[in-house]
Amino acid sequence: MDLLVFKIILVVALFAVSLGVAAYSTWGERKVAAILQDRVGPNRAGPFGLLQPLADGGKLFFKEGFIPANAERFLFVLGPSITMAISLITGAVIPWGQSLNIGGESFQVQIADIDVGVLFLIGMVSVGVYGMMIGGWASNNKYSLLGAIRASSQMISYELAMGLALLSIIMMSSSLNLNTIVADQGSGKLWGLFEVDGWNWNIFYQPLAFIIFIVAALAETNRHPFDLPECESELVNGYMTEYSSMSFGMYMFGEYVNMFISNALIATLFFGGFNYPGINWVTENWGENVAGILSILAILTKAIIGILIFMWIRWTIPRFRYDQLMHLGWKTLIPLALVNLLITGAVILFAGA
Repeated sequence: MDLLVFKIILVVALFAVSLGVAAYSTWGERKVAAILQDRVGPNRAGPFGLLQPLADGGKLFFKEGFIPANAERFLFVLGPSITMAISLITGAVIPWGQSLNIGGESFQVQIADIDVGVLFLIGMVSVGVYGMMIGGWASNNKYSLLGAIRASSQMISYELAMGLALLSIIMMSSSLNLNTIVADQGSGKLWGLFEVDGWNWNIFYQPLAFIIFIVAALAETNRHPFDLPECESELVNGYMTEYSSMSFGMYMFGEYVNMFISNALIATLFFGGFNYPGINWVTENWGENVAGILSILAILTKAIIGILIFMWIRWTIPRFRYDQLMHLGWKTLIPLALVNLLITGAVILFAGA
């Protein structure tokens, strides 16, 4: 098989999986809420309500797309498009599995293997702010604009803590390449004491960076308790107030795709990515393809578990006030991330000496 053909298949597969996970995350969200609140949840559209996401998607498609008379029409459409596009693009640099052997040739299960993959991800997260800001400003609605300003302030604030948490992982692996970061977690001695196969994960070395990163990820994806940009009780519906039909749907699906990609990134950075206990043994004894398929299932399982935890947090913890949200970001997470960075540097220097 030609490399270009494999990459095209991989792009289509990632697009389909991302949208599929996003669609069924809406079903899973309601089921998790129902379980925590002792309710049934969706149970009418298909068995166990499994066709509910299709019904919701159909409803959004057939609704009238309304654009306010005084809105900036081009920017009004561009806002949700940016959010959706950036959410999907970020998955391109994540290694989704070990190599697969097709026709005697090994192919890496990654769309773009670039040396600065971590910087690419941070850059894409920064661009994602524009989708919300443009949507709120183009609506020509004070509630929308206020929601957009709050969203951009929140995301910029928590990007700093997220970036500092990432620096500790970069220092440990001495690379910005996500493949290198994953490979470092696939073998070696855990805490320098005993040999492990496939689970020498960064979470065992950087628990504080993980806590900082996952809190920042909740804020970046506008999930509870950080959903201030779109809280209905205060801002009607934030920057999405004037949106309807699939324009609203793109914002909503963009949030769920973001949640999926964020959890895949968390798995990549802290939980070994596609590595799983015994991966090297499986490769040697069962072959490259079996190990590759299991590695793809491994990272998807880790990402889905992360999504369920995000949902559990949403239906458990109440929303912050805005001043509490900003204080947590600037006065707690950033200082903690700096201290963690200092400790990481000291340990690396001491171990190298």
